[in-house]
Amino acid sequence: MKFDRRPSNSATSQTLTSTSSQDARLLVRETLRISANLASSPPPTVLAPSETSSQEATTFGLVEDQFVDASLRLICYEEVDGRRFKYLAHRDGSQFRKGSNSIRAVSLQSRKAPADELMSFIRSYVVPEGFPDSVSSSYVPYMTWRALKHFFGGAMGVFTTQALLHSVGVSKSQAMPGAVAINWIIKDGSGRIGKMLYSRQGKKFDYDLKQLRLSGDLLMELGAGVELATAAAPQFFLPLACAANIAKNVAAVTSTSTRTPIYKAFAKGENIGDVTAKGECVGNVADLLGTGLSILIAKRNPSLFTTFALLSCGYLFSSYREVKSVVLHTLNRARFTVAVESFLKTGSVPTLHEGNMMETVFNFPWCKDRPIVLGSRFKDAFQDANSYYVVEPVFEKERYVVAYNSSKGNIYAVLKDQAKSDDILKAAFHAHVLLHIIRSTKHSQVTNEHTSSDLSSLLPTPADVQAHVAESCNMVSALYGPFKSKAKEQGWVMSDSLLNPGRARICEQ
Repeated sequence: MKFDRRPSNSATSQTLTSTSSQDARLLVRETLRISANLASSPPPTVLAPSETSSQEATTFGLVEDQFVDASLRLICYEEVDGRRFKYLAHRDGSQFRKGSNSIRAVSLQSRKAPADELMSFIRSYVVPEGFPDSVSSSYVPYMTWRALKHFFGGAMGVFTTQALLHSVGVSKSQAMPGAVAINWIIKDGSGRIGKMLYSRQGKKFDYDLKQLRLSGDLLMELGAGVELATAAAPQFFLPLACAANIAKNVAAVTSTSTRTPIYKAFAKGENIGDVTAKGECVGNVADLLGTGLSILIAKRNPSLFTTFALLSCGYLFSSYREVKSVVLHTLNRARFTVAVESFLKTGSVPTLHEGNMMETVFNFPWCKDRPIVLGSRFKDAFQDANSYYVVEPVFEKERYVVAYNSSKGNIYAVLKDQAKSDDILKAAFHAHVLLHIIRSTKHSQVTNEHTSSDLSSLLPTPADVQAHVAESCNMVSALYGPFKSKAKEQGWVMSDSLLNPGRARICEQ
């Protein structure tokens, strides 16, 4: 018996009908998709004929062959604190335009509403960075009751000041206005505003506590000097007193914020409270002894300026030795620099004591010596598109890009959005390696008698930078692992947050 395997006419018609209906649905769906894309896309632009057939290829946040018009090319996207930007490069024919103005950053979001900007501004002062994920659930109730406590305390301060003024002979009718003026304008007003503004330093109190502690002590002495100036210019008492109170309150914030991490470095067990209490007791006893000595000296009517100058020198020297004597186990940016430079020169990582003693704890404000910028913006790292495309292939498999900007003389580590903690540490190590190579090359050129008279030849050319970057990649591949191992052997604790990286990340569309 044979079966006819040929489909019947009815089956054939059903198949054709089903196929035609599927084609129709696909056509409708494709039409709707194209319409939606056209509706959401920006106004059409003119594309170069040779470029209309190029395809989009995105790798590690880097966008190739996308054109906005005949003179602009899309390089990459960047995200900073939730805001996204796209970078466009100017083209002159087949070449990218050179110069600092050849790259344009365009925001992909409209500006926040004024109310949202105000709330963001307030949050930057009253809550820690990363809130609420950076604190425990008990933080909000604690701070709520703490705020209420200070509210009632501030209100009581007015009446206590009134009682003190009344007890020294100020009439009761004049005491209330005087108490409000003294307590609010001089103390609560100027001083607490200074505290609030300085509290925005945020995480710097955790990783740069030595530097901030010394800066706070300098501000304390500055405030004392301004208070001393009121005797020479009593007609400016109120503004001078306000300025002095601001400086002293900022110093108080610094001292309070850095006290616990320092005491924590001394405690070997669960005795941080005991260590803190005893440390404060020693400070109070020394303060009382100093007060008694000053009373004895004051009875002899010494020169006010000379006495203040001598005491200030002793105060600042003691403060410097105080912060230098603290041995911290963490590698912040200053100690990380010491550790990497020592490793590259000697092959060994310094001990905890050596690293802390070699750390720079003070820099003058006008000396902005920051040769390495970690987590920088794309527009700061690259002066033009050519400088980016030269080094980008070398870092294709990495989650960061390290570059040297010759116009600024700095090393920039640009992080990608996939960068994790170890990637950020590796980027920082890579930046120091590149800086070491460039400085070594400059040093050898300076010592060379043929180039010592021509300083312009010391600037690395783009070809030199490309060669230095390639050399640094080889060194990082061979040295990063041993560096981490030796740092751990010495007891150092490494964390990306201690290096305070910038928040900019290059990302995919």
